[in-house]
Amino acid sequence: MTQNGNLKRRVRARAAKTGESYTAALRHVRQSPPDHPDARSVRLAVTQTSLFNDPRDISGLRASGMEIRRLMREAHDAGARIVHFPEGATCSPNKRIMSETGPEDIGPSDWKRFEWAILREELDATSKLARELELWTVFGSVHQLTPPHRPHNSLYVVSDRGTLATRYDERMLSNTKISFMYAPGRIPITFDVDRVRFGCALGMEAHYPEIFTEYEELDVDCVLFSTTGESPFPVPAFPAEVLGHAASNSYWVSFSAHARQSVTAPSGIASPDGQWAVQCSRDGAPSLAVVDIKTNPRHPARPWRRLARSDLYITHQVSSDPRSDSRKAF
Repeated sequence: MTQNGNLKRRVRARAAKTGESYTAALRHVRQSPPDHPDARSVRLAVTQTSLFNDPRDISGLRASGMEIRRLMREAHDAGARIVHFPEGATCSPNKRIMSETGPEDIGPSDWKRFEWAILREELDATSKLARELELWTVFGSVHQLTPPHRPHNSLYVVSDRGTLATRYDERMLSNTKISFMYAPGRIPITFDVDRVRFGCALGMEAHYPEIFTEYEELDVDCVLFSTTGESPFPVPAFPAEVLGHAASNSYWVSFSAHARQSVTAPSGIASPDGQWAVQCSRDGAPSLAVVDIKTNPRHPARPWRRLARSDLYITHQVSSDPRSDSRKAF
């Protein structure tokens, strides 16, 4: 009885401090690791979704919105505090469909072909559900700019109150994207959920380790990497790179791609030791997987690597020693 009373007091105290509902505060308190005051934890769901690539197709835009919201409900039922979706979860416009000179040739995209009003309705419905579920929701979408500027390829971060907390715009675009489709982003983005810090990466940015090193310097605990996937699928590079980024930076990385490639590379969440903590199904169908993201302040790897990346070794380097300077003697 005393333990239960203490739990209730902690939940009420958190709810009063943060403005959360009792249910949200209870979920956080139960997930909080008790063994170290600086340890932090949050339950993350990663998804893989169907690919909708025709922004002229109103029924497709509606279907993508419904699928996102169905998976949001599943994530909520699994106790997730935040759910992560792929690039272009609302719609990932096909370059040939968008091409002014297509579909045979790939040319500048005609963004008047996009049903923007329908997309806005789906975004509003998704934000409303995020508020109802008190669920942070991160999903890929095209972000319209003021004409004649091209849109951004973006990740929307909707808070548990249903507000747009921030937006990440893909910076390292592919040749087709930068030549014909999108305007590149400029800055990294971070946001916090229950004291766990997240960063965002998108598209083909797994190919660029500097993106992930930058987020380590920004003290993130997990990077959310969203992509449409790769083609052809047999030996995809992105999952291998995600495991490498997680291990070399000693943080979590969530990999969310479309379900079609799951037979060889399902969506999943990589732990700081460079292993998959959890993965979605491999059957090509939309699904999700859930894991508790936990920080370990006692683990020495991350502080040591930060020290090693500074000027640690300079004072230990040997100079003016011919045995060191000569590279043509055993």
